[in-house]
Amino acid sequence: MGNGGSRGAPGASGALPGSVRERIDRLTREIAKFGAVGGAGLLVNLLVFNLVRSVTDLQVVRASVIATLVAIFSNYLGFRYFTYRDRDKSRRTKELSLFLLFSAVGLVIENGVLYVATYGLGFDSHLQTNIFKFVGIGIATLFRFWSYRTWVFRTLPGREAVADAESFLEKERRRPRPAQRVP
Repeated sequence: MGNGGSRGAPGASGALPGSVRERIDRLTREIAKFGAVGGAGLLVNLLVFNLVRSVTDLQVVRASVIATLVAIFSNYLGFRYFTYRDRDKSRRTKELSLFLLFSAVGLVIENGVLYVATYGLGFDSHLQTNIFKFVGIGIATLFRFWSYRTWVFRTLPGREAVADAESFLEKERRRPRPAQRVP
């Protein structure tokens, strides 16, 4: 049995209205792309962190800050040219400034978790510092996702308005019309 043309109809068995479904699909694709870039950034961050720790005598948090800065640079390239390539590019200086500002806040969150775990709680083995670096990255990632999509990589003006208009027109096209009376 098909859905009988009830796609998007309120109260239909589990069907979402077209515009809601489209927004969820867009958000799902955005999260997947953000996750792909973030996953690559995570690998860069952890590899650089462990490399710096193994070849230098830097303290844990200093090595982590260096690794985070390298990951921030690689992530900007991934976000700008992959995840958010379709977003407004007209104000790159402002975009980069905001990206660096919110990345710095993320850096403080990420390395603050590591600092507290290492120096406050005494978790300073190689494994423990990697675990808490990972936890810090996770917490900072939630902040970064929200801030980057809200403030840095802005949607082009009118894009959602066009999607809403198209959804409205599609609903109107599917809506049954009453028979017109001819006087």
